Amino acid sequence: RSSDLHLTQGDRLLVRVKAVNRGGASVPTVLDQPVPIREIVARPKIRLPRFLRQTYVRHVGEGVNLVIPFQGKPRPQVSWTKNGQALDPKQVSVRHSDKDTILFIRKTERKDSGKYEVVVQIDSLEDKATIDIQVIERPGPPKSIKLVDVWGFNVALEWTPPGDDGNSEIKGYTIQKSDKKTGEWFTVLEHYHRTNCTVSDLIMGNSYYFRVFAENQCGLSEKPVVTKDCAFIKKTGIVYKPAEFPERDFSEAPKFTQALSNRTTTTGYSTKLFCSVRGCPKPKIIWMKNQMEIREDPKYRALTNQGVCTLEIRKPCPFDGGVYSCKAVNDLGEAIVDCRLDVKVPQ
Repeated sequence: RSSDLHLTQGDRLLVRVKAVNRGGASVPTVLDQPVPIREIVARPKIRLPRFLRQTYVRHVGEGVNLVIPFQGKPRPQVSWTKNGQALDPKQVSVRHSDKDTILFIRKTERKDSGKYEVVVQIDSLEDKATIDIQVIERPGPPKSIKLVDVWGFNVALEWTPPGDDGNSEIKGYTIQKSDKKTGEWFTVLEHYHRTNCTVSDLIMGNSYYFRVFAENQCGLSEKPVVTKDCAFIKKTGIVYKPAEFPERDFSEAPKFTQALSNRTTTTGYSTKLFCSVRGCPKPKIIWMKNQMEIREDPKYRALTNQGVCTLEIRKPCPFDGGVYSCKAVNDLGEAIVDCRLDVKVPQ
């Protein structure tokens, strides 16, 4: 095995080989044809950066400086085209090195948008890449605007899309209003996608102007379209008319919602009996012991509060035991509940 580093491309090399041992060298073996010396060729390959695999967007006036790496040996021939045509050297500059090519635009204009194709080529081998460059700017204002209708506190507007979209899709509109008295503009809708809208919550007796901006990826249009006529919100006579509701009859005969409970107490210890009642008109409460009405007796104290009826029996004795009743009476009827009170003598 042998190598020679001093060969150049295009040389033709004659080769013969001898075997050698202690006895000497053998008869040489010679190749029938000389070997041409050629450089090893690496296929041309473009390494397109990831961010250039989608549309490359620039604003008008910004620069473009794209470095596109490639490989190939011997050094490939590099060429650029735009939309299938040769580049304009006055607008676009191209520089090449052994490993990359550079596309440079000092200040972009909208006419620089297009599909740029770079080709690296070695003899019949080549590789291509396409770069889509989009140069955008702010859109123009909508073409026209019209007051469609005014009613109540509302105004309906319509407008037409701008004639110049700035080389970028219109993403929406911004609608503003201005009170004629102050002249200040206030935004009522942003990023609005339709070409008509209704502006509400306007003040009665005021006049308003409206304007609309178009919006694309670059931002809002520099100028808006403004309504020529103002919208006057008329004053209307307002008469308050209370709602009419049918009167409800709350009349009800007395009804106990909680009855009396039997109780047991001890001689000398005051006790209370409780119950609750409802009714309309407010019922009269009558307490009874063993069917006899309890009148003004200092031993008993009767109270009624918010429908809760209480009978306090002060220091009862065995004689005070028996059946106690509470009777409620109004114009629509009456109701009665009772319980038993047992008074025990301590042993």
